[in-house]
Amino acid sequence: MLWTRPLTVLRLLALLLASELVRTGFVVSVLPVAGPSLGFSTALIGLMVGLHYLADALAKGPLGLVTERWGLGRLLTLGAVLGLAVVAGTRLAPSPVWLVLGGVVWGVAYAALWPGVMGASQAFARPERTARALSVSNLVAAPAILAGIILVGPLMQTRPDTAWTVLLAVQVAALVLALTLWPLHLPRQDVAEPGRNPWAGWSRVGVLLPAAFAQTLAPGLVITLIYPLLARLELPLSALILPGILFGVTLGLSLWLAGRLADRTHPRRALTPGLLLLASAFLLAALPDLPQRLPLVALMLGVGYGAFIAGWNGLVACTLPTGHRAAAWGTVMATESLGNAIGPILGGAAWQLAGPAGVFGLGAAVFVLTEVYYLWPGRKLGSKPVSG
Repeated sequence: MLWTRPLTVLRLLALLLASELVRTGFVVSVLPVAGPSLGFSTALIGLMVGLHYLADALAKGPLGLVTERWGLGRLLTLGAVLGLAVVAGTRLAPSPVWLVLGGVVWGVAYAALWPGVMGASQAFARPERTARALSVSNLVAAPAILAGIILVGPLMQTRPDTAWTVLLAVQVAALVLALTLWPLHLPRQDVAEPGRNPWAGWSRVGVLLPAAFAQTLAPGLVITLIYPLLARLELPLSALILPGILFGVTLGLSLWLAGRLADRTHPRRALTPGLLLLASAFLLAALPDLPQRLPLVALMLGVGYGAFIAGWNGLVACTLPTGHRAAAWGTVMATESLGNAIGPILGGAAWQLAGPAGVFGLGAAVFVLTEVYYLWPGRKLGSKPVSG
């Protein structure tokens, strides 16, 4: 087992899965389909979604500090209650004002979830398996997010009452899980000595931030361009099934093997080749005749992304100060959210200027610059964390 308190961490991961399924299903699938019948315009829905995710991103760091004072379980329960109120309120008594204001408040409370899960996963991880524990926690929500898009969406189009019932039932389950975690506080490994600066070590968190931004910026370049890319290449969506399976299998194998390497030696041993493989895969994708190289690109992306995720999580765990862990995770993840937000903007501009070659070429350049950053100004990252 990866954790010393597996039942606690597994409940947190189950709460994360349920919460992400509901949020993704609500904002991506339910609102766009049901919006007109509820009196919500496309602009209003876009405003709610944008403000919700912005509130989530900006509140991650401050909510980490609140978590240390109030306890993680209490904030998770608050977030689950607000999520249920927003979804149920939209279903039973739709109001544009409540949709926007409720969405913002929900986003602020939701900000405690991801840093809390990652902080708990690190705090309860077995020392020799920290990189693997964090990597699993980082990726476990992916199936729930996917289900919110490809399962809730079609269900909303064919059986809307059932879709609403599913969302509400899953959110109630999330609330029950949060209530079982009500007494949970994240442990602090070290107590600051009298007169010592409680923010010691935070300068090294700042060194992490440029890389955190860049490495989420690169995947964000292509996230909204999958269907235009398929149309440009004259490929059906089914053409991605086999490359997708290959990517998933190699990602899982690479994640586990690179995680063992990161735990037993140093996270850079996994991070450096992972970034190089990602840059190479994006560069291959930028060349002509991409359909002929899709399996190779998928293989390189799977191996590279698995190694990168294991190395990055190990590096963050080695770098963050042991005091204010949830706040430190929140700060790093807020920066990652900014990369995710700006990536589609730059990707769209690159597509207009140079097509697929411009998008993938820009992504390759971002990964190369990130690699250079880790090798030079960020080379000291990953040494023993400073207690605070």
